[in-house]
Amino acid sequence: IEVEAAHYIKGMHNLMGAHFDLHNGQKLEETIEKFEAFSKTRFVQQNENYRILCFVYLYIARINRHFTEGSFTVGLQLVPEIEQQLDAYELYLDRHRILTFYYKIACLYFGSGNNEKAIEYLHKIINWKTDLRSDLQCYARLLHLIAHYELGNYSLLEYLLKSVYRFMGKMGSLSSIEEEIFKFLRASFALKPDKVKPAFEKLLERMKKYEGNSFENRAFLYLDIISWLESKIEGVPVQQVIKAKAKGRR
Repeated sequence: IEVEAAHYIKGMHNLMGAHFDLHNGQKLEETIEKFEAFSKTRFVQQNENYRILCFVYLYIARINRHFTEGSFTVGLQLVPEIEQQLDAYELYLDRHRILTFYYKIACLYFGSGNNEKAIEYLHKIINWKTDLRSDLQCYARLLHLIAHYELGNYSLLEYLLKSVYRFMGKMGSLSSIEEEIFKFLRASFALKPDKVKPAFEKLLERMKKYEGNSFENRAFLYLDIISWLESKIEGVPVQQVIKAKAKGRR
């Protein structure tokens, strides 16, 4: 491991990512603990490059664990330390890693029901001037739309819908899932209160057809749209829906 430390760190990152993608909560937890112990060794602490890599991969995995468990509010406790480390390592981190953290932090706030703070972090990505990570740029805009929908900012939403649709179309990034979301949000303005829940139910039914579709999988990795829709239908916080699913998988 000491001879090929960079490969080992990258391998552990990929392993934790695979456990997250497969919802292997217990295995993810075990691998995080193993990687955390490795990150504290003198060998790592004496090498700045290894120390920075371990910070990035460890905290991404920790946030992912909260996504898997539905413990978004608890996960927000990581934010001050992440912000502090991002400032400390700013000169050494490439921009896409910083954007990844901003998106994941925004998702923590969104999942905990704090849409205003989610929008604040999404603006950090949307307003980024350098043309980096078009996938993150697209999904930041999509989550931004949904956060404004949750806040009831319908006058702003109508403008944003057109802007985001154009942006994602220009990037060649519109999947069937995203088309469905745009179609729903556009139609939502005209819905009477008693028609909102049936509209969510119909959208959920259409979305479930895409689960397991490798061409649509990216959308589910960036945004758990199924759980969000279920939370709207059941009238409960989204993290409660995800917690129930995590409990059922154990």
